[in-house]
Amino acid sequence: MENSNCKERKRYNHLSEEINAAYHELSLLFGLSDSAMIILYTICDSGDSCRLHEICRRSGLSKQTVNSAIRKLEAEHVVCLQAVDGRNKNVCLTAQGKQLASRTAMRIIEAENEIFAAWTKQDVENYLALTERFLTGLREQTKKIGSEGKKQ
Repeated sequence: MENSNCKERKRYNHLSEEINAAYHELSLLFGLSDSAMIILYTICDSGDSCRLHEICRRSGLSKQTVNSAIRKLEAEHVVCLQAVDGRNKNVCLTAQGKQLASRTAMRIIEAENEIFAAWTKQDVENYLALTERFLTGLREQTKKIGSEGKKQ
């Protein structure tokens, strides 16, 4: 178990968990489930609509979780599904959904924008570059672990 007590890894994990907890707290403050908030956020980040498969890909939520949350949001008249072609569907905000999104997800996006605006351009670039580097490394390690698992 080499490096199992790596303080940097532990600090990273703690910060990542605290960031997730802060987003969870925002969802609770707005009276939304985490999955509903993530879906609204993803749609807002794309405009007023987003392809269903893009919500799954960008949110990190499972297809089943996204579908369940969208069915609930549809029943609440927050979103509607529109066929695009064949099996592709757009998830669109209704008028009621746009109002809800402006009180919730858009406020989070604005808060995030304010945070980045308070940083220097170089700090933002460094943060994003290091985050991308970590993600690339994690994906490489995932492939390595996956190929090692197949050999066993």
